[in-house]
Amino acid sequence: MVPEAAHQIIAGLTGGIASGKSTVAAMLAEAGARVVDADRIAHQVVRKGQPAWHDIVAHFGETILKHNGEIDRDALGALVFNDTEAKHTLNRIVHPRVFESMAKEIQQLADEHPDDLVIMDVPLLIESGLHATLPIVILVYVPTSVQKERLMRRDGLSAADATARIRSQMPIDDKRAHAHYIIDNTGEPDATRRQVHDIYQRILSGEPAPPPSGRPSSP
Repeated sequence: MVPEAAHQIIAGLTGGIASGKSTVAAMLAEAGARVVDADRIAHQVVRKGQPAWHDIVAHFGETILKHNGEIDRDALGALVFNDTEAKHTLNRIVHPRVFESMAKEIQQLADEHPDDLVIMDVPLLIESGLHATLPIVILVYVPTSVQKERLMRRDGLSAADATARIRSQMPIDDKRAHAHYIIDNTGEPDATRRQVHDIYQRILSGEPAPPPSGRPSSP
């Protein structure tokens, strides 16, 4: 359960790989939102010596460790990428710790900044079911063809590898059905920023979130 103070507004932010979610999160922070980043927290909870670190090493072995004892995320990712059971095991180890830490951070924000919009930046927001506990879900959207092009350019992947990465996730078009607001990030940064600021102001104004429609919230 996500903690929420009387005046605190919490929204979930998600997207697909190479959709530009981090860019949108930064724009929301610039606008004044408080961003709780699940990826940042996930890095923290698997640091050497943490409970999740011990559980991961116990299950996957020490071959996934770097020389300094920290988890080699690339090596671990290679183990679970094509192994659904291994991926589920890793998620069962990491996700509860991430959500627990996020809840504590949100509670602290509620105490210190009760009137600010809190953004839960969670890549697997919908896949984890966490979206169902939130009154507002924001999706950063680009078509699959744009995901593929950007992923190839960003990570230097072949077309086949980029396609495999995209297909390992929930299709971004399926996520549209769960989003109250959809930010179309296919255009120029200024176009994205206008959408971000429009949605930010609409949420802060207390305007009820529209029902998920699968269509962008603003041009």
